[in-house]
Amino acid sequence: MKPVVGLTGGIACGKTTVAGMFGDLGIPVIDADQLARDVVEPGTPGLEQVVREFGDGVLDGSGRLDRKKVGDLVFGDEAARQTLNGIMHPLIGAAGAERMTAHQDDPAPYLLYEAALLVETSSYKAFSALIVVSAEESLQRLRLIARDGFTVREADARITSQLPLAQKIAVADHVVTNNGDLEATRRQVAEVHALLVAQLGSQESK
Repeated sequence: MKPVVGLTGGIACGKTTVAGMFGDLGIPVIDADQLARDVVEPGTPGLEQVVREFGDGVLDGSGRLDRKKVGDLVFGDEAARQTLNGIMHPLIGAAGAERMTAHQDDPAPYLLYEAALLVETSSYKAFSALIVVSAEESLQRLRLIARDGFTVREADARITSQLPLAQKIAVADHVVTNNGDLEATRRQVAEVHALLVAQLGSQESK
């Protein structure tokens, strides 16, 4: 099996930006957030399960899952969050496994799996290596305000609700700091990629 590297980080640290840079280097990226959208498309069993559990109020006018409504519903409600995770995680896991299998013939020396909760769920241990994307907390806050329209208080609540970034960094094999200088970030990505190729390239044939 082709080695799979996990990519995670704090909220608004720029995981997707960094994943795109690995993609530019020819590494196939499996995006768990996109999988989470795919498994609740209209007509899927996933959407039926979410609606059965949380009601039609989680749908938008076109019958699609309104992710912001769901996020607001489970934020601060541990029981609701666990229920949602119980529906979503198995579906995302199965979809991710399918994508990994589909990329086995790709010439890249490894695959990248981008997901927010790899450390929280301890699933990072299943990967060949873990990359954590970090950023200064003040930048996380500004990005959340600009990206999602949060107030300062809402942005801080989202940041503090997550596992502290330091705890993610503590278990990382590689850290990419994304504080706004994209060229600096790209250089770090190139360095990590070179290390991973050296480390994992020989494993692919095993």
